Amino acid sequence: MAGNTVKEMTMNLGKLDKFERHDFRRWQKKMHFLLTTLKVVYVLITPMLELLEDDTVKAIMIRTKWENDDYICRGHILNEDAFSKKFLVSNFNNYKMVDSRLVMEQFNELLRILGQYIQHGLKKDESISVSSIIDKLPPSWKDFKHTWKHSKDDLSLV
Repeated sequence: MAGNTVKEMTMNLGKLDKFERHDFRRWQKKMHFLLTTLKVVYVLITPMLELLEDDTVKAIMIRTKWENDDYICRGHILNEDAFSKKFLVSNFNNYKMVDSRLVMEQFNELLRILGQYIQHGLKKDESISVSSIIDKLPPSWKDFKHTWKHSKDDLSLV
């Protein structure tokens, strides 16, 4: 039952009044309730965990969860298509792969972000996406990056 309530609340987000410079306290309380229901409100007061080279998988997972929850939180607070698009583009552009995580796991995160482009009506040429992802490969993939960048074959996301 609780899952249905959260789903319904998220689907009816448009009914949540956008903040329009009046009645801030009421809007703030409604937003706080929504973010609490979605279990992402903690990102408002919890700083992002800094990753170190010798971090455990658990620490990496905690940071990844925080980043995803932060994305959800920001998206709901902004609740305006133009801001969501800008945030989504920024999220993709600023993504950096690291050696301490599996490359395929990080690649799948980038594909998820690119999938959200479609949901927001954004278009990105596949060859630009492939080139961007190659640039984001971790430092240990330096030789592969060089080979793929100078390859004459067209690469796809698949």
